[in-house]
Amino acid sequence: MTTDRQIAGRFNALLGRRYRTVLVGGALEPLYVPPLGHVPAIIHYTRDYAQSVLHEISHWCLAGSARRRLRDYGYWYVPPPRSRRDQATFYAAEERVQALESVLADACGLKFHVSADQIGADTRDFACNVADLAQGIRNRGISGRAGEVLTALRAQG
Repeated sequence: MTTDRQIAGRFNALLGRRYRTVLVGGALEPLYVPPLGHVPAIIHYTRDYAQSVLHEISHWCLAGSARRRLRDYGYWYVPPPRSRRDQATFYAAEERVQALESVLADACGLKFHVSADQIGADTRDFACNVADLAQGIRNRGISGRAGEVLTALRAQG
């Protein structure tokens, strides 16, 4: 089974220097800190979970250059418990991220689970949307940073 440290190590070794980005585990909460001067960007992922590192890599892959200059990519975060409306907004923001995470998990031989980030939330429609988007990614293939990450993770296998 692929561990978070193997994933982070592969990312840092193959992509970190070129993209001035470092993955670091052990955080209580995930956080993206943009580069500052000569200091690279830091992607903090939760504790030592492989799913967390893949999720945070997915956010990084999908964030455009302007968002990668902002702390936590400039996204809002409403912690649980969320209203039905806030949960729907969370799902809309997370569908593409978790779809890519699913593809990356496959490349690592890991089982993917959707995350509602809220206990008791209904995930049926969200899970279907994520699965459909992930299948689309698999069918079309991916390029750019996401494609490079996928290639690096497959080579680790």
